[in-house]
Amino acid sequence: MHTTLELIRANPTGRIALKVFIGLLGAIVVTVGLALIPLPGPGWLLVIAGLGVWAVEFHWARRLLAFTRRHVNAWTRWVTSRSLPVRCALGAVGLVFVSVVVWLSLKFSLGIDLVARAMHYLATH
Repeated sequence: MHTTLELIRANPTGRIALKVFIGLLGAIVVTVGLALIPLPGPGWLLVIAGLGVWAVEFHWARRLLAFTRRHVNAWTRWVTSRSLPVRCALGAVGLVFVSVVVWLSLKFSLGIDLVARAMHYLATH
């Protein structure tokens, strides 16, 4: 892979084409990841993957990806060094946060109020 990229970069036209291709591909992956962040799923993972795509060609993306890795690793070490009740509490807070984000996304983007529907269902059944 490295030698292929070096062959492409050896030609001025190839270097520009590679930058444009990597820039567009990374932008697509990051944009899809950003769109998926409020939904349950791999939103942040896709944003980081898009940074990885950009890091192939752009120095600023390599630095940002290294910064992100350092902080994710530090957070992971910190969480795993805590007791089981603290980890469960952190997981519960994360679950509540994701649930609120999903509820707000559905309510304001699609007009579906799950809480109102659940309360109506419980009142009528």
